[in-house]
Amino acid sequence: MSGLALDGLRVLDLTRLLPGGFCSLLLADFGADVIKVEDTRLGDYVRWAPPFHDGVEPSAASALFLSLNRGKRSIRLDLKCAPGREVLLRLARDADVVLESFRPGVLERLGVGYERLHAENPRLVYCAITGYGQQGPGRGRSGHDLNYLGLNGILGLSGEADGPPTPSAAQIADLGGGAMMAAVGILIALRERERSGEGQLVDCSMFDGSLSFLAMLAAEMLAGGAPPRRGELRLAGGIVCYRPYRCADGYMTLGALEPKFWSAFCRGVGREDLAGHAFDPPGSEAHRAVSAIFAARTREQWRAFAAEHDCCLEPVVDLDEALRGELVAAREMVVELDQPGAERPVRLLGVPVKLSRTPGDPARAPGPGLGQHTREVLGEAGYSSAEVEALLDSGAVAGPADAVQSGTFMA
Repeated sequence: MSGLALDGLRVLDLTRLLPGGFCSLLLADFGADVIKVEDTRLGDYVRWAPPFHDGVEPSAASALFLSLNRGKRSIRLDLKCAPGREVLLRLARDADVVLESFRPGVLERLGVGYERLHAENPRLVYCAITGYGQQGPGRGRSGHDLNYLGLNGILGLSGEADGPPTPSAAQIADLGGGAMMAAVGILIALRERERSGEGQLVDCSMFDGSLSFLAMLAAEMLAGGAPPRRGELRLAGGIVCYRPYRCADGYMTLGALEPKFWSAFCRGVGREDLAGHAFDPPGSEAHRAVSAIFAARTREQWRAFAAEHDCCLEPVVDLDEALRGELVAAREMVVELDQPGAERPVRLLGVPVKLSRTPGDPARAPGPGLGQHTREVLGEAGYSSAEVEALLDSGAVAGPADAVQSGTFMA
């Protein structure tokens, strides 16, 4: 096998929590040297984040951190002091990418924003992930995934017509609108750098990125169509052939949009009279008929039906069932990672992008301890041992932490 696709790419990751961490994870899994720049106190909040639901063992807390930070290195800098900022400038001279998620203007006020780093290294690709972008009326506002989706229309379109907006279990704006858009923007800018020899600023707004997911709906409305409303969207449960249905012991998803799939379903259940009613709305006679058909069989019976009739029919499963499934196993979407100090390998989600010749390697290195690589990275940047010790003594940088803070940033 050839080397990993992003071998030789160096990324300084100044972000915390989910969007930036997932973005740099996508790069690290394919070989990028991601240097996680943490502060000299608690570091990334994910190191001591609380579980996302009840019933989780304390040992799972480290898995939260590893899920975003495997394969990275950690250093600790105090960017509020001049020597700490000078270290960042020095590291930026040899970096390909800087990734940050502060509110716009924070790093500029510290003297290490885009213009300053670009002056140090004109080839640097600088990516800023923010809620509302570097310019505009939302520039300085705080926010989280739910806020961005509420403001760009996605949340308002989610759920039943007579019910409240329904949040998603996955962080759509953080991951899709932020992390993945940032990774794409970084790779585009790196590709352009091959031609021009110069880096640039990648301004990634989670509001913008997730708004773009409404491309087709927005196009219809901007072309003169009526504004869509919750409960009216065809692909959000608004038509008989494309929605979830309750069965005898759970739920099934029917996605028979194309006539051939809907016809296959109707023939399979002996109701060819419904063939012309694929796009009838919820509450219609066709909807009541299909609901009754689903209610009469169990999920396993519907699984057997789907094996015989090609009609885009799958069960709704809980996460534990999904992760035990044969599809997850076949796609290598659960992997094991040896982590120093852990009693057994940590199981995490795998790499979602499959390359045929240079695939990603989620197990190439464990997650870093807080400040574990401070001395190592400073040495690579040309600092002598005496200079490193002086920086450590001054508090401008910090080495490995004696203990990881516990608690919750949600309190």
